[in-house]
Amino acid sequence: MRERNTYAEPYRIKMVELIEQRDEAYRKDAIRAAGYNVFNLKAEDVYIDLLTDSGTSAMSDRQWARVFLGDESYAGAKSYFSLENAVRDIFGCKYLVVTHQGRAAENILMGIFVKEGQRVLGNMHFDTTEGHIRLRGAEPVNLLRKEGYDTTCELPFKGDIDLDLLEAELKAGAPEGKVPFVMMTVTCNSNGGQPVSMENIRAASALAKSYGVPFFFDAARYAENCYFIKTREKGYADKPLAEIAREMFSYGDGATMSCKKDALVNIGGFLAIKEDSGHYEAASQKQIQYEGFRTYGGLAGRDMEAIAEGLYEGLCENYLEDRIGQVKYLSDRLTEAGVPMQLPSGGHGVFIDAKRFLPGIPQECFPAQALVVALYEKGGVRGVELGGCAFGRKDPATGEDVFPEMEMVRLAIPRRAYTDRHMDAVADTMEQLQKDKDSIKGMRLVYAPDIMRHFSARFEPMV
Repeated sequence: MRERNTYAEPYRIKMVELIEQRDEAYRKDAIRAAGYNVFNLKAEDVYIDLLTDSGTSAMSDRQWARVFLGDESYAGAKSYFSLENAVRDIFGCKYLVVTHQGRAAENILMGIFVKEGQRVLGNMHFDTTEGHIRLRGAEPVNLLRKEGYDTTCELPFKGDIDLDLLEAELKAGAPEGKVPFVMMTVTCNSNGGQPVSMENIRAASALAKSYGVPFFFDAARYAENCYFIKTREKGYADKPLAEIAREMFSYGDGATMSCKKDALVNIGGFLAIKEDSGHYEAASQKQIQYEGFRTYGGLAGRDMEAIAEGLYEGLCENYLEDRIGQVKYLSDRLTEAGVPMQLPSGGHGVFIDAKRFLPGIPQECFPAQALVVALYEKGGVRGVELGGCAFGRKDPATGEDVFPEMEMVRLAIPRRAYTDRHMDAVADTMEQLQKDKDSIKGMRLVYAPDIMRHFSARFEPMV
């Protein structure tokens, strides 16, 4: 990757959206009214919105042009076949189940594969994936390599699955039908957008297949993972990203995708299946029940056209160099300020280690959520907690709180939406918080549902 100051953004800006910086007193009132949960804030009250990179991309002129080509026929729309052709080309999957977004694709996948009491293996499942697994009465099992949990350890592929742990789980559960499939998330969102190597993907796939267990991808950020393979893994430097993507997906039986990430659109998702074996028919029936007919599945034709274009644009090397370069730019600024983070920087945002940033706040007092609130109050920047609230839960047997190993604040950067000056404003705010961090107090959870609780939880500050 070139140094960021040696090149300019590979695009020109044709349209702008005005944003406003509310004063600090207003922001404190707003977050209090929101139950100290940034999901409940009005977007217009946010200055720089790094809540998520999902559905927040700026679409290109080519994508907008294809919007006008959308075929809105209920059945047999040509826009569906445009998307199907792109998925077959890149993912190598014959069967396509279109959904309105990624979690709907997860719902369908879990509905046709997962049964109560099973264990779904993966490198590190994300929140919606975990939620859908638990809703089926099954257990999400994270088998991330141990270095992936260490935010101070700088290795190129910290999203890799631990192959020894994977084999042990397969050996124990596969013969009894306890493992419906293995899910490889690329890049691995929950531990910092960390990439997975092709070597690890190949080996994990071979292990799963040796036990007769299907191997699926969570492909929301597949293009970013391919870029890391190209720039960090031996033997791939001279290969086109599309070729790397095809090899990667060749090791799987299918994939779910939230197109709101690396397809550079604001809505859409799909489940792709390589071979039928009865699974496509079962999936398409669930699609008809919950999403829509086979050839639109909850999307307008215009959206399918934009996705078909975006799947290819997301693999453009100069775009990815700039996109991942901007993430690194913010990471470098924060590192210089002494902010503890997951290193090296990953694909779609920076992940601040709240345990290390706020060592005086125990995990049961939600230090990541406390930092998220402080970041909004201080600078109008919206991030998201990925820690004790997002991934914590009550042990069903004991009723005790079970907390995840990592307590992170994610600052996810929308694609082609913000400039480096916005990143400077974020870094300046974090520098101020770093100097004043002793004034940040923990949070008390006053309401939360059982599953995917961080979306609607409410908090109050500790006295």
